[in-house]
Amino acid sequence: MRTVIRTILVGGFLAVGCSSGDKKAPDAAAPAPAAATLPTDATPAPGGKVIEIAMTTNDKGSFFTPSKLEAKVGDVLRFKLVIGVHNVDFLADSNPGKSGLPPASAMLQLPGQTQDILLNFGAGKFYFQCDPHAALGMRGIVEVEQR
Repeated sequence: MRTVIRTILVGGFLAVGCSSGDKKAPDAAAPAPAAATLPTDATPAPGGKVIEIAMTTNDKGSFFTPSKLEAKVGDVLRFKLVIGVHNVDFLADSNPGKSGLPPASAMLQLPGQTQDILLNFGAGKFYFQCDPHAALGMRGIVEVEQR
């Protein structure tokens, strides 16, 4: 008798779990999305430039290239994903006394995606990091001078 009851219960769960209704299963053969650039509105100030910084994870670790740079107020830092999943964050804790720091960026996940940061938060040394990889040394510094 117990065997019959277990069989009925298990069969009932399978029937409920396997019900397809009108829902369609996702197409497993759908192509992966193409690499895209995240929307940005950062345009360098007159006389300013765009400085590209690569974001990479490989067998040597996770890092920014370059990780130390010089720029001027009004320049744009363009963080470009090479491989991995990264973001950029100018943490307030790492930049004491600084104000107007940009919020942490979204995670870049597709090679070729970029995130622009307009250097409009003053002159000085500013430290940035990739939040998931900071403990592994993925940090950088930009020394910003007045134009």
